[in-house]
Amino acid sequence: MSDNGRMADPVLAPRSPFVGLVVTWAAAAVVAILIGIFAPAALMMTWYAIGFGLCVLLSFTVQLSRGETRGFILRVSAGSLGALLVMGIVSAGFGIAALFGA
Repeated sequence: MSDNGRMADPVLAPRSPFVGLVVTWAAAAVVAILIGIFAPAALMMTWYAIGFGLCVLLSFTVQLSRGETRGFILRVSAGSLGALLVMGIVSAGFGIAALFGA
């Protein structure tokens, strides 16, 4: 018998990569809203940095549990960047609300 090259297992039912991204982005929105409501003004940016760090870890965990190596770094970075943008938009909303005394 001859060697026909390496054979890879086919992906039978690939999961959508967007589910992990949406989970990370939704968690970032919830964390940012909770920080905006409950954190004292003097420590708000510290809590946003901690919340973003947790979102990066969540993105890594969600994509790692997916079990697919192809595109792993791209998915983790997209989840982290999206979480940063979501948290930035929410915190900007709280900042604008604080300017107008709401």
